[in-house]
Amino acid sequence: MLFGSSGIRRRYDDTLIGLALQVGKAVGAKASRVVIGRDTRTTGPLISAAFRAGALAAGARIYDGGIAPTPSVAYGGRNTDAACMVTASHNPEPYNGLKLFNPDGSSFSAIQQKEIEETLVDIPWGDWKHQGISIPSYPAEEHSTAIASKIQIKEGLKVLVDCGNGAGSVITPRMLSRMGARTLAVNANVAGNFSRPSEPLPEHLPYIPSLIKKSDSDCAVIHDGDADRMMAFDNNGNFIPGDTLLILFAKYLGAKQVVTTYDASMAIEEVAEVRRTPVGDAFVSEQLVRWGDFGGEPSGAWIFPQISRCPDGPYAAALFCEMAGEWDLPSEIASIPTYPILRTSLELENAHDLLYALGAVNPTDGIRIEEEDGWCLIRASGTEPKIRFTAEGKNLDIAKGLLVKGEDMVRIIRKEVKQ
Repeated sequence: MLFGSSGIRRRYDDTLIGLALQVGKAVGAKASRVVIGRDTRTTGPLISAAFRAGALAAGARIYDGGIAPTPSVAYGGRNTDAACMVTASHNPEPYNGLKLFNPDGSSFSAIQQKEIEETLVDIPWGDWKHQGISIPSYPAEEHSTAIASKIQIKEGLKVLVDCGNGAGSVITPRMLSRMGARTLAVNANVAGNFSRPSEPLPEHLPYIPSLIKKSDSDCAVIHDGDADRMMAFDNNGNFIPGDTLLILFAKYLGAKQVVTTYDASMAIEEVAEVRRTPVGDAFVSEQLVRWGDFGGEPSGAWIFPQISRCPDGPYAAALFCEMAGEWDLPSEIASIPTYPILRTSLELENAHDLLYALGAVNPTDGIRIEEEDGWCLIRASGTEPKIRFTAEGKNLDIAKGLLVKGEDMVRIIRKEVKQ
């Protein structure tokens, strides 16, 4: 299977270069105008060049945005036929990949992905008379301008921005400053290596609370490698869990219909009508085409249909800053209903096979154990060789019991498969 839950993503090697070339040709054969961008990884220029070469051979016109966040590239594709982001998002530096978008910012659907997979080797190379052309593009600047036109940040708000040395470095600090915030940026160079693990988890950000206190910042916003994700801290230096941030955004936006994933807290259902999808922002985005005011998942992918159907870290960062200037964040957070959520993972090379053995129709969708006062989701990661467990209960004992039940199911099936 070529596409996972978030595009194509794998460890860098020569097969990824050849794959980028073939995918570029397949996309260029259907889309005459394509925007492309990349995150800050050292392999980005080569993978990007391979995709461009394939698309040019198919006769497409390429708008090359260089280093830019995934949501900026998706936004840049609004007046073209497709967009391609070269990224492995929050994965470590040895990984890279490709993510494809429609003009409305939504990821290529399962049907579109299947069409790409089925035509990779069948599309002929164009002759010398029908080659495409490549021209510079500036999607990060266009995206920044669009965000500034929709959001108002309190003048002088002090915000700490950690870009994780990723693509957010080229947009978020400057954008927030232009919008009136006093911005302190850390890990904002684009050297190609990450000074911290890219995924914006609290355990990867132990230095943020002290920086907030030392700088007297009103809040902090955090990006992953391609800035499709945004997580945040309040002015007391407290990390805001993704489920809480989902509810904060829904309340602030006045969203009545929210799309989120199977692993999100049941607390969201107390503030809005909710529809759930399999884990993966592409599924949330696909549902938002048909229904919903706002969508997101607890990993930090927030989708605002009013600007794009791509998870938008810079937009989320600006909106959170607007919120921080108007609300007493600790008080708002304290008013939100919360239930214990436990998340663990198990590294397994045969994760997908084990999920099939458990009865899953799709391993990355997984299996959800439903009980009256809680639930547990068991699923194979769409980007790494892992099984992920998420359990929530009305109290901690219920959550622990459901988590153990899920882990025991996998332990038992592993023994049966080995036998």
